[in-house]
Amino acid sequence: MKAHFIKLFNYNRFANDLILKAIIDRQVPQKALQLFAHLLTAEQVWFDRCHNLPPKYANAWFDYTIEECVQLVPECHDQWIIYLNQLTDADLNKIIKYQNFRGDNWEDSLADILTHVINHGTHTRARWASS
Repeated sequence: MKAHFIKLFNYNRFANDLILKAIIDRQVPQKALQLFAHLLTAEQVWFDRCHNLPPKYANAWFDYTIEECVQLVPECHDQWIIYLNQLTDADLNKIIKYQNFRGDNWEDSLADILTHVINHGTHTRARWASS
């Protein structure tokens, strides 16, 4: 199962690189850049939650410049891949406790969170393409 998630996160990087190239190659509306920045912020928020780190963001809508996105795409990917490589398949059943942005307490399995991160990225890139 761990290998499956590594494959999905590598696809996520591939897809993020395509969006980043489109942003760089052509003028994009501000909304499109905001959506991509949201995707990258959400990836970081979930990574921090999985590591029980204090929140860095007050919400998932943080504005990044194109230059910051260029830096964040490989950084986000690399941190996730390093983390995934350290896990065992049994670790995917681990329960992660976290607070959402409203301060509500939640808990989900790591596998469910990883699935959410990938699906959120796919959903956000689809919204980006239609913006």
